[in-house]
Order: sequence, then structure tokens, then C-alpha cells
Amino acid sequence: MAFKEVVEFQYITISEAKEVMEKIAEERKSVSELTFETRRALKHLRLFSKLPADKARELVQELEKLPQVGRRELAVKIVDIMPRIRDEVRIIYAKERMTLTPEQIDEILEILDKYRE
Repeated sequence: MAFKEVVEFQYITISEAKEVMEKIAEERKSVSELTFETRRALKHLRLFSKLPADKARELVQELEKLPQVGRRELAVKIVDIMPRIRDEVRIIYAKERMTLTPEQIDEILEILDKYRE
């Protein structure tokens, strides 16, 4: 049995994962029926993706520029959840070693509001 090796690791949003899985599903459909796991994964991604993949990528890049976000994995988490109120942002930051000011939280929420559908 051959093992697969992780060549590259990158955090992606649920929307981007959906885009990738949709392409994989299209390729596999032409060859055979989708597996149960693939169908379940696609269903989950379709249900929980909140933005088109291109908009999610843009939003991650914009959030990464903020000093209170900075890291890609944190920006991805924020985009996946798309918090609407201050307390939801605070929950995302609960495990971080920083406390956000109300102004910093509002800055995040203002950026998110520009991308809401």
C-alpha cells in the first residue's frame, strides 16, 4: 500500500474548499458514481459556505492586513464564521493571546459587512 505525502499545507476557507470539491466531484462523476464520503463533504460545504470562493479569498487578504488579525488561519476562521456582532468576534479570539478593543472589533465587522450577500 502506498502512502500519500503532504507536499504543501495551506489554510483555505470553506468556500474555497467547496470550489475545489466541486471540481473533483465533476471529474469523478464522469468516471463513476461519487462515494458516500464525497457526497457528504459536498453537502456540508454547500450548506456552510457563506460567500463565493473569489470573494472569500479577497476578504481573507483584506483581513490579513489588519494588525489585530495578521495571521491567515485567523482570517480564514473569521471568514468561515462571518460573525455579525462583537461577542461572536470575541469568541473567535478566545484562545488568542490578545484582547481586542471595541474599535478593533468594529473594524473587523465593518470589513465583513462589505462582503455580506
